[in-house]
Amino acid sequence: MTTAQKKHGWLAAWISLISNFILTVVKVVVGSLFSSTALIADGVHNGGDFIASIATISSMKLANQPADKEHPYGHGKAEDIATGIVSLILAFAGIYLIYESMVALFHPASEASLWALSAALVSLLWKLGLYLYTIRVGKRLDSKSLIATAYDHLADVWASLAAVIGIGFAKVGDVFDLSYAVYGDPIAGIIVSLLILKVAYEMGIQAINVLMESSVSEEKQKFYQDLILSFPEVKRIDLLRAREHGNYILIDIRIGVRGDMTIQEGHDITRKIRDAIKKEDPKVEEVLIHLNPWYPGEGH
Repeated sequence: MTTAQKKHGWLAAWISLISNFILTVVKVVVGSLFSSTALIADGVHNGGDFIASIATISSMKLANQPADKEHPYGHGKAEDIATGIVSLILAFAGIYLIYESMVALFHPASEASLWALSAALVSLLWKLGLYLYTIRVGKRLDSKSLIATAYDHLADVWASLAAVIGIGFAKVGDVFDLSYAVYGDPIAGIIVSLLILKVAYEMGIQAINVLMESSVSEEKQKFYQDLILSFPEVKRIDLLRAREHGNYILIDIRIGVRGDMTIQEGHDITRKIRDAIKKEDPKVEEVLIHLNPWYPGEGH
């Protein structure tokens, strides 16, 4: 990752951090002043996002550190740990929003406020812009923690949309004296909370898979296999393991080559295979190749 790319990553992370802090304060204060349950709950959700942004910045700093004696494979998994933390925060936020919405269903509703509606609308537009910006930077840098933060922003978009619809519906109910309209806010909150829990589950599973060193996709495995077998010196593949280690990939290979091949020839072919894999897939950080003897008549 170039210095310029790192700067873009840090900028995106800091913008998310500052934005989440401002939105948390605004929503909680305005929601408390005008008794908007949806806005307060959305503000608490942003408070969780603020903590998640801190985790993202910390993990990016750690993940960019070079390998050392205690961590010979580098610190790439730091971003996946941060992704797991973000998923937990989202899960707790979703559960909290469901609880607050359920409580609101059984309490008399306060008069809807245009200030609360305006705050929710500003939050919706702000978070939409943050999502589009962060997901673009995260995918360009292949930063899992930034991508996780982007999806967290997207969950906020849905939460803010629910608040806008709920508060707006309640405001319409006040104007036209529709008693049932006041329940639009908590009902919308429950629906969006379920969407937030879905995002948390998907992010959590992704982080767990990497931390448990699950294999890369079958499609990518097949790509590596075909690339290795394209070298005529390789007579068979005895083992091929490729796993994600944070934002890069580690590969272990055992291949069969002619039993009379010299050490120098063996060294040359392993270097060619390693260079070819890294050239075709820049995400590959390390390729460990073990040579097994192959003799005519053994087959492939």
